[in-house]
Amino acid sequence: MWKKEDGKSQGAPELSTPPTGSLSTPSPSQSPISSSTREMPREIPVSSNAAACISQGIKIKGEVTGSEDLFVDGHVEGKLSLTNGCLTIGPNGQVKADVTAREVIVRGTVEGKVSGRDKVVLGSTGQVTGEVQTDRLAIEDGAMLRGKVEAGKHPVKTVEAQAAAAASGSPSGGKSPGPHSMSSGTAAN
Repeated sequence: MWKKEDGKSQGAPELSTPPTGSLSTPSPSQSPISSSTREMPREIPVSSNAAACISQGIKIKGEVTGSEDLFVDGHVEGKLSLTNGCLTIGPNGQVKADVTAREVIVRGTVEGKVSGRDKVVLGSTGQVTGEVQTDRLAIEDGAMLRGKVEAGKHPVKTVEAQAAAAASGSPSGGKSPGPHSMSSGTAAN
């Protein structure tokens, strides 16, 4: 750990001199930095959860896939698919692609289908032209959205009811309504 000495700031580490007070030239095997500064913590944290970045000025044409988080502030054209990651399109980002991720945050421009499994957020500087499909949709004041929107959890489909009827072995081949299916007619009394 750092020791605060009288009147010295804790900002940048200082090189220490040998205990004898004389200055010596380090040998090739010796580092000019003292052992106390070699053990200092890294200034830039390195994490396995850090988002990958397509920065401003980078242009990608093709398919980008992965399972981690991604920050796009450049140009991407083609397809973006993050199975379990969060995709953030920065304010300078321009995406002409079908986008699929667990969570999508748009602060730039997107043209194409945007699928956010859990959530899609359109920031105040975000612009989407195309289709948006998600369970939860948040649109900040100033965002622009042009196209089709499907938001909310999908109800239980009748396919599950048909599968249950087929499994029960009904003689009509699973086409009759099972105990869990719903009919779409009016009931007569």
